[in-house]
Amino acid sequence: MLNAFSLQEYAIDKRIILDVRVEDVTGAFYNVEVQKQEHPAFLERMLFGWAETYRTQLLRGEKYDELRPVRSIIITEFPIFTSLTRLHAVFELRARENPAVLFSDHCQIHVLRLGDLLRDLVGLDQFCLDLRSWMQFWVYGSTLEERKMSAMLQETPAVLEAYEEFKRFSSDPIMREKVQARERYLIDERLKLGGARREGETIGEARKARETARNMKRKGYPISDIAELTGLTLSEIEQFG
Repeated sequence: MLNAFSLQEYAIDKRIILDVRVEDVTGAFYNVEVQKQEHPAFLERMLFGWAETYRTQLLRGEKYDELRPVRSIIITEFPIFTSLTRLHAVFELRARENPAVLFSDHCQIHVLRLGDLLRDLVGLDQFCLDLRSWMQFWVYGSTLEERKMSAMLQETPAVLEAYEEFKRFSSDPIMREKVQARERYLIDERLKLGGARREGETIGEARKARETARNMKRKGYPISDIAELTGLTLSEIEQFG
């Protein structure tokens, strides 16, 4: 793990976005990131994360021909492209004329969508055993009965080990309170963003109504008609020049 982090610090600092960077035995790099909600620059941020990891290899002294592949693994609760129906989408650099021609195997972005699995497990059969177990752990690790969850993961020791570690972490009352505080913070932030968005929409609608009323009055429409169409009061409309 290239950016080892402390669970204590992660739970305390409510601003931290979980982003794990790993190097495997072959020298390939992996970015693993969890995204619970979409934002306007999501795709650009994912691409920048891949590019940043790829670029920093040269800062460590490697030459161009020694650059290693970088795989980004993005776990989301929402679909990125509604036209893609599979729970696992893979993006690569390929020729438009002939997609069989791969420009380079150094760039791969994998998106694993958990949203549909929150409702049911339909679609898991498209995965190999290990990935299927990881998906089940991510979706149900904190909600399914412990005995059933352990039985579900028996055939994948690495995932079972992760689940056991998660249970130890969750059983600590201090850490549990910190995690709950973080969840409350994230909920509050989503509510603030939603409120700001609605306020912006309301301001925009009011501005549009005033502009429409001003134009209609300039063209000689009756004030009563303008009020009915825009929702503004007669006194507001009379103020327009």
